[in-house]
Amino acid sequence: MRILLVEDHVELSRWLAKALRDAHLTVECAGNGADADSLLLTQDYALVILDLTLPKMDGLEVLKRLRARGNKTPVLILTARSGLNDRVNGLNLGADDYLAKPFELAELEARVKALLRRTQGNEAVTIRCGALSFDTVSRMFTYCDAALALTPREHAVLEVLLTRAGQTVAKEKLFQQVFSLDDNASVDAIEIYIHRLRKKLETAAPGRVAITTLRGLGYLLQSAP
Repeated sequence: MRILLVEDHVELSRWLAKALRDAHLTVECAGNGADADSLLLTQDYALVILDLTLPKMDGLEVLKRLRARGNKTPVLILTARSGLNDRVNGLNLGADDYLAKPFELAELEARVKALLRRTQGNEAVTIRCGALSFDTVSRMFTYCDAALALTPREHAVLEVLLTRAGQTVAKEKLFQQVFSLDDNASVDAIEIYIHRLRKKLETAAPGRVAITTLRGLGYLLQSAP
């Protein structure tokens, strides 16, 4: 899942981005409101983590513009402005959650995971496709009751496919969800990770869950009948 982190404090932004990437999330960062607004005009994200006190454009204005365009991407406000009026204004403008600084990383991660579950239209803690399951709290995959060892990029690809199990996911859409704008990669890189995932699934339990290529359409994750 690709997240936009909007935070002007450089060290905090780096720390948060690393923590979220360690949780197998793809993170893009914006250091001011104008850049965030521009990215939200052209890119799709599963979640936005938004500071309020930003250079060039206030966070509340970024949120206001986002909702005015009809964009329903979940927004978690993360700010030192913890006054009641700020919380009310943010929620009234369409924020989905609000966390005041200073905060505990464990609480932020829990809130992020909860919002992502809602984004995927699935409040369940565990998502399944046949013998393959994904725990949205621990963010770990199991296959035939055994942990499935994946690289961060393999994890991201499989998560997108599993949350859309039974549906065809276009290669371009998969690429957008897995790679950030800062990554030096082409859309064809997805084929490499699909190949690696197929090999790991087949090695662990042949024929139980498969990733099918539909030429010209994309990829389909499905369990054996």
